[in-house]
Amino acid sequence: MSISPHRAAVLALHWQHNVIEPGGFFGPLLAEPVARDGVVGRATRFHQRMSEAGVPLVFTRFTVPDDGGALVGNTAFMRSVEAGRAAFHPDGTGSRIIEPMDGTATRVVDNQKLSGLAGNDLPEWLTARGIDTLLVTGVATNLTVEQTCRHATDLGFTVHPVSDCCAAATPETHAVSLANLELTTAGCLTAEEVRTALRTTS
Repeated sequence: MSISPHRAAVLALHWQHNVIEPGGFFGPLLAEPVARDGVVGRATRFHQRMSEAGVPLVFTRFTVPDDGGALVGNTAFMRSVEAGRAAFHPDGTGSRIIEPMDGTATRVVDNQKLSGLAGNDLPEWLTARGIDTLLVTGVATNLTVEQTCRHATDLGFTVHPVSDCCAAATPETHAVSLANLELTTAGCLTAEEVRTALRTTS
């Protein structure tokens, strides 16, 4: 297979303090397994190599503005976020992109949805640039990654979760989510497999 760098983009989902760092809102659930997995280093290197290949790097952040934005407390997960909404202020520490990845994005997009493509103009932005293939990294695999990948597929994008650049609270949860995505997307690829697919583009 081949992937054209001119028709692809990386979606880097929720690489923010609230999700990755111990002091973040989801730190008690995710910080330790993310650190143990080493996914931040792998994803940082993958993002850098994709940028060098000319592939746009789009980060999404889950933030909650003062007026609540498009946040809807229609699930237990969203109600927990709604209760702690101060931690998700767009200008707050919790919403910042983590240090190794800060300043590397082509674009940063905020929303109040689990899917990185919901409640913003990102699908239209991608389509207007001729992008039809999405390479997805992020935390957590079973939350924003899976939701975004399914959503993007339904919107008509060709979607490849980058399996070794995602992580979840447990290896088992990560594996089950990737198994789901293997069926519901164009298939999971490792970072090295993506690089090989880019190199084979004529």
